[in-house]
Amino acid sequence: MKQTNKPGLRPMRTALALLVTGLGAVPAWGQTLEDVVISASRAQQRSFDAPAAIEAVERETIQNAGPQINLSESLNRVPGLTILNRQNYAQDLQVSIRGFGARSAFGIRGIRLLIDGIPATTPDGQGQGSSIALTSTERIEVLRGPLALMYGNSAGGVIQAFTREAPEVPEFGAQLYTGSYDMRRTDWQYAGRLGAGPGGVGLVADYGTFSTDGYRDNSAAERKQFNGKLSFGPDAGTRVNVVFNQFDMPLAEDPLGLTAAQLAADPTQAGTNAVDRRVRKIVTQSQVGTSVIHQLGADRSVTARVYYGARDNLQFQSGNTWVGLDRGYYGLGLQYNALSRLGATPMRWVAGYEFDRSREYREGGVAALGEKTSTTRSEDNQAENSDVFVQGTALLSERWSMVGGLRHSTVRFVSEDYYLADGRDGSGQVSYQASNPVLGVTWHAADTMNLYANYGKGFETPTLAEVAYRESGGAVLAEFNPTLRAATSRHYEAGLKWVPTAGSRLDFTVFHITTSDEVVVARNSFGQTAYTNAPGTERRGVELSGRTLVHPKVSLSLAATAIDARYSQSFTYISAGTPFTVLADNRLPGIPQNFIFSELLWTSQAQPSARAAQRMGTRAGVEIVSAGRLYANDTNTASAEGYTVFNLKASQAWAAGRGRLTAYARIDNAGGERYVGSVIVNQAASQFYEPAPGRNWTLGARLDVPL
Repeated sequence: MKQTNKPGLRPMRTALALLVTGLGAVPAWGQTLEDVVISASRAQQRSFDAPAAIEAVERETIQNAGPQINLSESLNRVPGLTILNRQNYAQDLQVSIRGFGARSAFGIRGIRLLIDGIPATTPDGQGQGSSIALTSTERIEVLRGPLALMYGNSAGGVIQAFTREAPEVPEFGAQLYTGSYDMRRTDWQYAGRLGAGPGGVGLVADYGTFSTDGYRDNSAAERKQFNGKLSFGPDAGTRVNVVFNQFDMPLAEDPLGLTAAQLAADPTQAGTNAVDRRVRKIVTQSQVGTSVIHQLGADRSVTARVYYGARDNLQFQSGNTWVGLDRGYYGLGLQYNALSRLGATPMRWVAGYEFDRSREYREGGVAALGEKTSTTRSEDNQAENSDVFVQGTALLSERWSMVGGLRHSTVRFVSEDYYLADGRDGSGQVSYQASNPVLGVTWHAADTMNLYANYGKGFETPTLAEVAYRESGGAVLAEFNPTLRAATSRHYEAGLKWVPTAGSRLDFTVFHITTSDEVVVARNSFGQTAYTNAPGTERRGVELSGRTLVHPKVSLSLAATAIDARYSQSFTYISAGTPFTVLADNRLPGIPQNFIFSELLWTSQAQPSARAAQRMGTRAGVEIVSAGRLYANDTNTASAEGYTVFNLKASQAWAAGRGRLTAYARIDNAGGERYVGSVIVNQAASQFYEPAPGRNWTLGARLDVPL
C-alpha cells in the first residue's frame, strides 16, 4: 500500500512548538538583527531585510562545530540544506538544497559554490565542498529559493564562503585535532597587515593537513590544503582581493555502498570488490582569482573578477576500470551596482555579465588490482556559459518593497572523441538556453517583522559527468550522451522573519517547486552512472530556523525542514535490459523527508546575543540531529530508516600571555545508534547504503598569539 501521510510534518510541529514556547518567555537580552549578508542582492544588507530565505553561519560557529574538515559540521544548522556525510572522501559530501543535488553520485551539483565571489562551480554545475578551506573562512552564506536562480545554472541554491580579513594586529594561530579512526588534523595560519590605512596590504595564509584510517574498511584518506588571501587598496575607492587555493588529496579510498544484508552483518565492511580492486581516488587542484571593487561615487560601484584553475582527478573503480580527468577552467565577470531613484521611488540596481569555461581531457580504461592496464577512452570535453543578468529592488513605500530580476543563460557542451578503435565515435555537442525571471514582494509589517513572497523560473543543465555515460542493453557505456535535456522549474516561496525580542529571531518559509525534465539516475553500476529525464517532479516543504537566549548564559537554536518530494508523472526507462516504471507519487530518492538540528549551549560568561562570540571560560552544549526516511531508488522498494542522534561538546579558553589557548572535546553519536548516513541512488547491485559511524570522539586545541 502506498503511504500517503506526511511523515515530515509531525516533527516540524514539535520543533515549532518548542521554539515558539521558548521565544515567548525570553527577556530582552542581546541583539540579533545586525547579521550582514551579500548573496540575496549582491550588495551588503542585513539578513533580516533580505527578501529571501538566507542564513549566515559565522566564524565562531564554524570553529566550535568540529575540526573544520567537512561542511556538514557547521552547515547542518541551516534549514532547507541537507548535507549527508558519506564517510567517503573519494565521493565528497552529498549536499542538497530543497532536494536539488540529492541525486549526485559524487561531488556537489545543482548548487552554486562561490569563494570570495569567485566561482568554485564549473559551467555545467559541478563543484566540490572540499574547495572551501574552513579554517580560514569567516562566514558562509546559504541562499535558497527563487533569488538564487539569479546565479545561473543551478536550481537549488547558493553556498558562498568568505575568507577572513587580515587583522590590524598580526597574529599566528595553530590547531591540532585527534579523534576516532586515527583521525589527525593540523592547521597553521598567519594573518596580518603591512602598512596602515587604505594603502596597507592584508595577508591571510592558511595551511592544513588531514588524515584518517576511516570508519569502514577501505576508507582511509589523506589531504593537504593551502588557502591564501592578499588584500590591498590602490586608493580609497578601490579594493583588490587576490585569492589562491591549492588542494592535494593523494589518497581517498572508496568503501562503496553496502547491500541490506551486508549492512546488517557488518556496517564497517567495504562493499563488494572495494578492497580487492583497490577502489580509490587521487586529486590535485589549484585555483587563483582576483576581484576588484571600485567605487564610482557614493552610490555606484563596479566589481570585476577573473580566475583560473586546474584539477587532476584519477579514480579506480570497482568494475576493474579507471577514469582520469585533467581539467583547466577559467572565467571572468563584471558587475555594476547603483542606488538611484525612479521618480520618487528609491531603487537598488545590479547588472552584470559572466563568462566561464572548463575544458577537461578525459581518459579511461581497464585496471587490474587498482593499476592501469589499458586505455579505451580518450576525449576532450568542454563546457562554457555566457550569462547576462539584471536585478532591482524598489522601496515602494515605508512598508512595501519589490524585487525583480532576469538572467539569460547560454550553456554549451562539446565532446571530441579521440579513441575510435572500438568503432564508435562518441563525439557530439549540445547547447542550452533559458531566460529566467524572478519577482518578489516584501511587507515590512513592523520594525521587528518582515513577510515576503517570491516567484522564479529555474534552469539546470546536465553536468559533463552526467552526459559522459549512457545506458544501453543493460550496460553503462562510456559515450557522450547529448540526448539529456535541461531541467526547467518553477519556484514559489513565502516567508516570515520575526524578532520578538532583542535576543531572539525566528525565520519561517514555505515553498512549492515543480520541475520538468529533471535529470535523474537511470543506472549506477561499478562507479559509473547513466542518467535520464523525468517528465515531472514536485517539491513542497516548510523550513524553520530560530535562536533565542533562554538565560544570559544559555542559548537555544533550531533548524528544521520538512519536505515532500515526489514524481508528479509516471515514466518508464530501460535498465539492464529491463523496463522500470516509476509511478507518479513515488518519492524522490536521496532526500530525507525531514531534517532537524537543535543545539542547547551553556557558557560560563553571559552572552551578548544568541550568536555567542568566543570568550574566555567554559562552553558546553548538546546537539540533537534527526532525519526522516531516506529512499534509495525510484521505485521506492529500498529505503533507510530515519534516525535521531545526539552529540556532546565542550570547550575551555584560557589566557596564554597575550594570546588565547582553547581546548575542544566532542562526542558524536553519543548514544551509539546504528544508522545509514546516506544512500547511492539506484545502485545496480543494490549496494545502496553508506552507514554512518557509531560513537566517536574528537579532541583538539587551538592557540592564537598576537605578534
